[in-house]
Amino acid sequence: MKLLVKAPAKINLSLDVLYKRPDGFHEVEMIMTTIDLADRVELTLLEQDKIHILSHNRYVPDDQRNLAFQAAQLLKDRYQVKKGVQITIEKTIPVAAGLAGGSSDAAATLRGLNKLWNLGLTLDELASLGSEIGSDVSFCVYGGTALARGRGEMITNLPAPPTCWVILAKPFIGVSTAEVYRRLDLNGMKHPNIGEMVKAIQNNDYQNVCENVGNVLEDVTLKLHPEVAQIKEQMKRFGADAVLMSGSGPTVFGIVQHDSRMHRIYNGLRGFCDQVFAVRMLGERHTLD
Repeated sequence: MKLLVKAPAKINLSLDVLYKRPDGFHEVEMIMTTIDLADRVELTLLEQDKIHILSHNRYVPDDQRNLAFQAAQLLKDRYQVKKGVQITIEKTIPVAAGLAGGSSDAAATLRGLNKLWNLGLTLDELASLGSEIGSDVSFCVYGGTALARGRGEMITNLPAPPTCWVILAKPFIGVSTAEVYRRLDLNGMKHPNIGEMVKAIQNNDYQNVCENVGNVLEDVTLKLHPEVAQIKEQMKRFGADAVLMSGSGPTVFGIVQHDSRMHRIYNGLRGFCDQVFAVRMLGERHTLD
């Protein structure tokens, strides 16, 4: 028996860091939304009691470092599952890009194995399990658009943002999230207005969404990697209505409503950057069907 599950990427429309917690993690407030750029995760039931990861992308680990592997192992351990699975990951989302590709693969694995192994868990239960794997996994279990608090595991559902194009550009570099957080100056930062962004999304107000994008990690990554700042400038020059780095980077996205401007930005960036995508935002949450 096989099951195919889509694992969409996410972008951060707002990302704020409030303080460092006693457990060593940072308290965050983020508004995330899934986009129509997705990995394909194929789950094949195995009678042998093992987890096997298969991917043709050399940057995807095939052992317990892989978050999809960790998701399968967590379900096996927690619910005494004696069957196995082969997890085939077909990557479209760039690796180490600030787009939660690995987290989304893990979330897709949780949703898919819930069905394949007949576990009967709810989306909320799967999201709770996801929080044990990584900060973005809970959100990726739900998909759609949400305000995330805590380490990212406290999820409040929001309506879909206004319809628009998202142009993403990723330079050929990786960014260490741990290093970005380590260099973050919690005293000297300008915080984005999360409340205004929530209101803009609830009112379907495109202009206000554009005016309230913000990411406190951006300054750190831009100093470490000047090429990210260059991509931001290019996107603005080509006419994006709003431009922001997603997560800890290095992917930068711009949003526009008009097809003609989307094509101009997309074509302009393709000569400047290795990986460029033009996609739509996905408004709907995942279901267990």
